[in-house]
Amino acid sequence: MVRVACILIGYLFGLFETSYIIGRLHGIDIRDYGSGNAGTTNMFRTLGKGWGALTFIGDGLKPVFAALVSWLIFRKTYADIWPLLCVYTGLGAVLGHSFPFYLGFRGGKGIATTGGTTLALHPALCLLAIIGFCIGFFLTGYVSVGSLIVAGGFFVESVIFGQLGILDMTQRYLNELYLIVAVIAGLDFYRHRGNIDRLRKGEERKAGFLDKSKK
Repeated sequence: MVRVACILIGYLFGLFETSYIIGRLHGIDIRDYGSGNAGTTNMFRTLGKGWGALTFIGDGLKPVFAALVSWLIFRKTYADIWPLLCVYTGLGAVLGHSFPFYLGFRGGKGIATTGGTTLALHPALCLLAIIGFCIGFFLTGYVSVGSLIVAGGFFVESVIFGQLGILDMTQRYLNELYLIVAVIAGLDFYRHRGNIDRLRKGEERKAGFLDKSKK
């Protein structure tokens, strides 16, 4: 039950759809513009860098605040498996962000929220996510490549950190953590399936957040 509770806490925080709320304050539905996605990159394209940066921060902080609530509730009883509960909370936040019920389950793609989950789990994981995104983006010019590196890297880095003892849990719970992180990464890849297809065909736009043309 504690795992379900953490997912629900995360989902509730994930429902704070930053780009949609900002868009409504500007009298628009962000999903009617640009790529049609309720996320950071489309906000950069549609309303500019300032609002795009604010969207990134808002989406990234959702799992951090959700994890803080979960920690306050469960820290005494489940301190020995806190990293596991943290990723369950992050999973909920990604689900809430990507599939908000009040928006017809049409939300963002989840990368900023996944990045926030890495921060909640371990600051070094967040730093690696930032480095991975920057390498992918600046080498290729594609935001989607950097985003996919963040998603895939989260899984690989979690396994490395777990096996090195940094996450400080028994192997049984580490294996469960790896599974949940794999689910988060899988959701991110699924939400980027259109980008992956365009990359494969050579049709993906470079530096998408600087391009305000509609795709």
